[in-house]
Amino acid sequence: MVTLYVANKNYSSWSLRPWILMRELGIPFDEQVRPFTDGPALAFGDVSPSGRFPCLVDGETVVWDSLAIAEYLAETHPKVWPADRHARAFARSAASEMHSSFPSLRNICGMNVGIRVELKEIPAGLATDIARLDTLWTEGLTRFGGPFLAGDSFTAVDAFFCPVAFRVQTYDLKLGAPAAAYARRLLDLPAMQDWYEAALRETWRKQVYENEALAAGHIVADYRQTA
Repeated sequence: MVTLYVANKNYSSWSLRPWILMRELGIPFDEQVRPFTDGPALAFGDVSPSGRFPCLVDGETVVWDSLAIAEYLAETHPKVWPADRHARAFARSAASEMHSSFPSLRNICGMNVGIRVELKEIPAGLATDIARLDTLWTEGLTRFGGPFLAGDSFTAVDAFFCPVAFRVQTYDLKLGAPAAAYARRLLDLPAMQDWYEAALRETWRKQVYENEALAAGHIVADYRQTA
């Protein structure tokens, strides 16, 4: 069985991607969770060549980076990407865009699943990212019929946007009706609920991420357990 190393479930959007993909597709794996600390940023170098998680270990093969893990899994699990060529092209493009773009969404609205934040403002860059997200999700749902982004099955592109669904919830991001319903659909997945409940039970905190939330707005609720 492969081993998937992930960081804090409250914060680690990158870790969530392969975790939720494998859970939703029924790909068995052993989970190893290690928390971020307030020490060095590249704290996982004993497992991951990049020093970052997620990292998948399959015997002597080590795969790091969430997109690389998805492609590695796709070699033996064809349901990772849509079967239809056109849907697959869209799914790969959308996942890659999420992987490399949306800078303001990442920097202002970091994943912090256990809290709720009232944003102080929505700067122009964040507004642009939210609008693009709305357009992208609506396009996929319309073109391929839903309920998932590239058709009737959960695939890697949905996994890549699961962390965004948590951001929509945390920061109460406003989307059009189809995109908002899609975010809710992701949040309601049983595996997403499992991740969420595990995140709430964590007592680890990384101050830099807590400070990011405070910089973004006012924390109006915190559902996490305390130490």
